[in-house]
Amino acid sequence: MIVHDCAGRHVLADFRGVAADRLTDAEALQAQLVAAAKAAGAQVLSAHFHHFGEGAGVTGVVMLSESHISIHSWPEHGFAALDIFMCGAAQPELALASLRDALAPATVKVTSVARG
Repeated sequence: MIVHDCAGRHVLADFRGVAADRLTDAEALQAQLVAAAKAAGAQVLSAHFHHFGEGAGVTGVVMLSESHISIHSWPEHGFAALDIFMCGAAQPELALASLRDALAPATVKVTSVARG
């Protein structure tokens, strides 16, 4: 039997004070989440993003061999909720740093949970 410290790390991040235009472009957000996954050493399998219309937010997920990264944005509130779950050698903290650089939030609240 193989024993692991944990199956993976699940990082939840609330980004506040993000410029609205950074939270409405589904294509840009997809590129940023894919880049964040690669920065973390994860392998991207697929991505699906949906824009809710002019002035509205985006929801999207990047599926990884190591699990996923997702975002839900509310540009009218300058808020984005991020969910980064990775197992194996991937480093979710590096994905978080990449997204912090890309979205430039005024404040960040992070909760990290060891899973498994």
